[in-house]
Amino acid sequence: MNFEFHNPTKLIFGAGTLSRLGPVTREYGQKALIVTGGGSVKRSGAFDRAVASLTDAGVAHAECTDVEPNPRITSVVRGARIAREAGCEVIIALGGGSTMDAAKVMAAAVLYAGDPWDMIGHGQEHWHIPTQALPIITVPTLAATGSEMNCGAVISNDATKVKSFVQAECLYPKVALVDPELTLTVPKDQTAYGVCDLITHVTEGYFNGVDGTPIQDRFAEGVIINAIEWGRRAVADGRDLDARAQVQWASIVALNGWVQAGVGMVPPVHMIEHALSAHHDIPHGAGLAVVNPAWMRFAARARPERFAQFAQRIFGLSPDGKDALTLGLAGIAAYEGFLREIGCPTRLSELGIGDALFEAYAKDAVLVVHDDQGRLLGRPPMTQDDIVAVLRAAL
Repeated sequence: MNFEFHNPTKLIFGAGTLSRLGPVTREYGQKALIVTGGGSVKRSGAFDRAVASLTDAGVAHAECTDVEPNPRITSVVRGARIAREAGCEVIIALGGGSTMDAAKVMAAAVLYAGDPWDMIGHGQEHWHIPTQALPIITVPTLAATGSEMNCGAVISNDATKVKSFVQAECLYPKVALVDPELTLTVPKDQTAYGVCDLITHVTEGYFNGVDGTPIQDRFAEGVIINAIEWGRRAVADGRDLDARAQVQWASIVALNGWVQAGVGMVPPVHMIEHALSAHHDIPHGAGLAVVNPAWMRFAARARPERFAQFAQRIFGLSPDGKDALTLGLAGIAAYEGFLREIGCPTRLSELGIGDALFEAYAKDAVLVVHDDQGRLLGRPPMTQDDIVAVLRAAL
């Protein structure tokens, strides 16, 4: 339980807070690079409202548009070049997790003379962890990754088919300006994938962290229970602002470090999914919906009591004379049923993925997060054969 917790990001949360973007940004610079995705923020009017707030505060802007759903290192290079040439002093990420992740690495790349791919862990001998970045302001339009209030980013490389991450203190946003109204137009499928993503952030620590953290267990369970309850409502009625706000807050808490404090977290499910989406460009949350239940069934055999606790506390399942493994598997089935209920895929075949590249995915999954025996970190550690077995179970 010895740990340090520090999150320097200022959070401004609530409906209508987008109007504060200009004054907030002006504290960090007079010209901003606005980073956006495929165009939904312009169609929804959010972009124009953001620009109006900046203009009223005397903040000029440049744009980097069309960041991909699984953001590419090429987009990072492009955005850093635009920011550098335009003399931008601050980076604004207006979009979902991919936009925010790309914006973070752009902010560091502007001040780095080398190849920005050096910053992303991919098994290289010298991993350049950035120590400086332009100020970052995040304005999420999707509740999912929690990237608005953490120091991590995930980037893909099309040329090598590798998707991996960086974590660095300088990548903490200065301000997360979170307006749940911006999520009201998110489609049902993306809403559901976001709910799955945030729950998986919590379960990674819950199942793979250290023992003896009962307070953090209850924090984690509370986030999952509320994500299920309010996630159902948000999927059923996208205009339900209360539901949107609750899911948005859950997504932030799920990965701003609070739930994981003192627990430690390794992300085997994420590393396996990253290998899949690097090759197939599937939505991250959809991939997690397939991989997480399959991984859970594998891991439950090593820690049945932990999964029995999950079944009882999250879904209210009664032991009724069942052994821990049987109860744990029933809880996993209940979770998978919830994912199907809100419209998530739970099999690789639903994503159009077969078994031809399973060995390649397994090799990629252990590239960065592995022990001295080359096993994917987690409880239990996974060999490449274990990963292939989990993928086969998810077909």
